[in-house]
Amino acid sequence: MAVNVHSTNVTTDNLSRHDMLQWVNDCLQSSLSKIEELCTGAAYCQYMDMLFPGSVPVKRIKFKTNLEHEYLNNFKLLQGAFRKMGVNKNVPIERLVKGRFQDNLEFLQWFKKFFDANYCGREYDALLARDGQCLGSGAPGGHNSNPTRFKANSMHSSTSSLRSEGASRGKSSIPTVTMNSHDGRRVNYDDHKIEELSNKISDLKASIIELEKERDFYFGKLRDIEVLCQDYPDHPAIRKVLDILYTAEEGFASPQGAFDGDEDDY
Repeated sequence: MAVNVHSTNVTTDNLSRHDMLQWVNDCLQSSLSKIEELCTGAAYCQYMDMLFPGSVPVKRIKFKTNLEHEYLNNFKLLQGAFRKMGVNKNVPIERLVKGRFQDNLEFLQWFKKFFDANYCGREYDALLARDGQCLGSGAPGGHNSNPTRFKANSMHSSTSSLRSEGASRGKSSIPTVTMNSHDGRRVNYDDHKIEELSNKISDLKASIIELEKERDFYFGKLRDIEVLCQDYPDHPAIRKVLDILYTAEEGFASPQGAFDGDEDDY
């Protein structure tokens, strides 16, 4: 049976997103390029096979997929393994399969603690276990492409190394520029964020264009009403309508030249 762990977001033990991703890729010989790719559930299923052999039917795991119903299939396998091993953890499947960064990062942080509490040092060849199938959208073979059996001491030393590197980066006053696989994943993440922000800017520009069209439409209607009212300036009701049209709210000033040329027509 599994050792249950409980964690909250208020902790200093969590690794950074980049270090967490590196840990997954090192353990599973995968090529995940961003945290959001964990939304398929395949990585967690294989972790359970590593921790508790036979708890997950590996042949039924969908390792290479971009279909949400197959994500759901993987997470159902994970839930089944949790029940079998007595893991008291609610899996927020509906949120995870949407591929949002924060939801997937929080679940991964919990799973890392769960893994550390339960891994007993059994040798495991992740690539062989999934018959050489790719896991992740990064470059194939970018992470541990040679079949490697992972042991507990190597995993824990890797985690300690990541933490010490993070601490030394925090203390250093002069940044060191190096290019390695970690930097490559960071570049990929930055490119993704740039593309996401560019799409948001495009959507905002389109919204502004639509709002300007709507503004011009209603302004044209008001202008037609104004012209019609000016044909009957002495009528009491018309006078009130014109008063409403020409009343400016406090703190608002009409743009210069907004009515230039109109007054000359009457």
